Amino acid sequence: MAPNDVGSTGIGAAVRRREDFRFLTGRGTYTDDINRPNQTHAVLLRSPHAHAEIVAIDAKAAKASPGVVAVFTGEDFKAINGLPCGWLVHGKNNTPMVEPKHPILADGRVRHVGDPVAVVIAETKDQARDAAEKIAVTYKELPAIVDMKAALKGGGTPVHDAAATNLCFDWELGDKAATDAAFAKAAHVTKLDLVNNRLVPNAMEPRAAIGDFDRATGEYTLYTTSQNPHVIRLLMGAFVLGIPEHKLRVVAPDVGGGFGSKIYHYAEEAIVTWAAKQVGRPVKWTSERSEAFMSDAHGRDHVTHVELALDKDGKFLGMRCETLANMGAYLSTFAPCIPTYLHGTLLAGNYATPAIYTNVKAVFTNTVPVDAYRGAGRPEATFQIERLIDKAARELKTDPAELRRKNYIKPDQFPYQTPVALVYDIGNYDATLDQVLKLSDAAGYAQRKAASKAKGKLRGRGIASYIEACGIAPSNVVGSLGARAGLYEAATVRVNPTGNVVVFTGSHSHGQGHETTFAQVVSDMLGIPMEQVEISHGDTNRVPFGMGTYGSRSLAVGGTAIVKSLEKIIAKSKKIAAHMLEAAEADIEFKDGKFTVAGTDKSKTFGEIALAAYVPHKYPLETVEPGLDETSFYDPKNFTFPAGCYVCEVEIDPETGVVEVQSFSAADDFGRIVNPMIVEGQVHGGLVQGIGQALLETCVYDKDGQLQTGSYMDYTMPRAGDVPSFKVAHSVTACTHNPLGVKGCGEAGAIGAPPTVINAIVDALSEYGVTHIDMPATPNRIWKAIQDAKAARH
Repeated sequence: MAPNDVGSTGIGAAVRRREDFRFLTGRGTYTDDINRPNQTHAVLLRSPHAHAEIVAIDAKAAKASPGVVAVFTGEDFKAINGLPCGWLVHGKNNTPMVEPKHPILADGRVRHVGDPVAVVIAETKDQARDAAEKIAVTYKELPAIVDMKAALKGGGTPVHDAAATNLCFDWELGDKAATDAAFAKAAHVTKLDLVNNRLVPNAMEPRAAIGDFDRATGEYTLYTTSQNPHVIRLLMGAFVLGIPEHKLRVVAPDVGGGFGSKIYHYAEEAIVTWAAKQVGRPVKWTSERSEAFMSDAHGRDHVTHVELALDKDGKFLGMRCETLANMGAYLSTFAPCIPTYLHGTLLAGNYATPAIYTNVKAVFTNTVPVDAYRGAGRPEATFQIERLIDKAARELKTDPAELRRKNYIKPDQFPYQTPVALVYDIGNYDATLDQVLKLSDAAGYAQRKAASKAKGKLRGRGIASYIEACGIAPSNVVGSLGARAGLYEAATVRVNPTGNVVVFTGSHSHGQGHETTFAQVVSDMLGIPMEQVEISHGDTNRVPFGMGTYGSRSLAVGGTAIVKSLEKIIAKSKKIAAHMLEAAEADIEFKDGKFTVAGTDKSKTFGEIALAAYVPHKYPLETVEPGLDETSFYDPKNFTFPAGCYVCEVEIDPETGVVEVQSFSAADDFGRIVNPMIVEGQVHGGLVQGIGQALLETCVYDKDGQLQTGSYMDYTMPRAGDVPSFKVAHSVTACTHNPLGVKGCGEAGAIGAPPTVINAIVDALSEYGVTHIDMPATPNRIWKAIQDAKAARH
């Protein structure tokens, strides 16, 4: 599919994002911007304790407060199902995971700070907030379970009675016997203990939800900050509130970022929808930022021991990994698949390691539930692999880049069956390595290191490769792995009589630029200006169906569904053109927006055919129906596998431990690129988040389960001054199983950046004998590592 002469707006063009005008000028419509007639406001009372029994709730004073419409507690929701988990994992011996109920409002016990206990609905938000403070809850505190290793020992009151040792599942993947045999014959074994720190997503827009009920029709409407409105309709309608789907409309308007945290079905969505019928008026809830810290699903939080076996020539023989993965207090929508099928299956990385075994124990703790966060399992796997390889290179006194190159899967080995289930279709990892070494001026590093030393600074250079599985699907594969839903995508392309086009897509946009890139695909295929294309998403009453946006799947899966519908449009248009041009259908060619009889100058424009489709005077209705409107569902044959290689240089002040990222170079293979400007922006955003995890961000609970980093006063977010100008380059191996040849780009930076930065820091500290430092590598942590290393020498 080569770009046509639309050129400036087709595939490959760096078109500015069309949606940005409304965002930059304050004309976006976010959920909190919506206000329904006669609307009420909801405020939730949340638990101040990490673990406690609810002895009594006295809401009399709250109900008597000015403006209060209603107060509801867990007692009112007892007959309602809890929040469902969308993924079932089976552990060793095919044992199903422990799946406790996740109540809408706490039912007899609270299990983390922020667990919702009651909801007040009032005329104004201030009145609801004042009334919530008057609710008297009597708690009997229980010991909090925070540390995963301690949790698995049992004793005390478990987080859930159904899991006496707080174990959710004990899962394994790979051939343990073959891996143990590989280690038995190894010339060298590298071992590493590491932590992948817990993160808070912190999207720019906090979550919000508005429930509305129409008594005349019996129809519910939920406006919500969601990445996948159809999934919310399915989960909440069918499994929680028992609302038939044709009676439930879910609208996700403009959404200000998600990073995974807005995939899930949250209690507040069910509360406002259910309450709207109870009070007979719309109910609106908008999260405060401090509330988001203790109610939005968190990310990461793995504790891992990992080992690598190598032969005498530095070839990888085997890898084994033991991980404790924190589930938090309840199972969030996709939580079980993150440390398993999105993590364990990626432990081959970019390397031809013959034997791999991994064991993951998922643990309940009295903390906020943990689920997918930008990268979702892939960052955890990449961090383990790339830190381990770097440590091995230092132990073997070999070049980290060349150790990687020696063990890369080579282009002639594709398709490549990994020992951990996945089949990579295509790639060229040597190409991205060569590209990033050139981009980062590897040859000039010694001079830069000497210049840093002259200033009394330590300089380090880190490198890391990554691969990720994107386009989350196909349904038959994920179904066999425990997914409780299909992971296809749908699209309807509607051509109006005047030739303009509306695309209805199930892929939701919350920062990805779909309104631009999807329009570019349509422009390219139909040969029409991009301005004639409108992209519609986020409303279950308009879009046929859809599984939403996450896992860098929008273009690979959602975009392919659009392509399939466009192909149907073109095929039908050729039938109409054949009749209008009095030619055989096989002789009709379509290019640059024109249908032409092969070998002649007889042609009709796309606009003329569009009009004819709705004015069927010139074609036989017995073979061609009027109209030009096609729908397609697309279920991929495989994941897509973006990959790349990154290099970072840091400078450290040994007296203070302060790190400055001097440069960062990224070479990625995303397959075919539709809009290079948007892709570069996605990479930049991911890199900033990855650097944030490496240097700044961490979510901390004390031994009593109290959140110590519950605001921006304590939780450090990256700012512009914390990152350098990035150097970005791309190589292309086109995906072999979707017509666009695309792979996905949204998560790459967040996956590859953390090990790259930590490898650079360890390189800088290696002269002190430091071999590892956990994230975030704060000044205090670095300074202490230096002091400890100095003390150990003496």
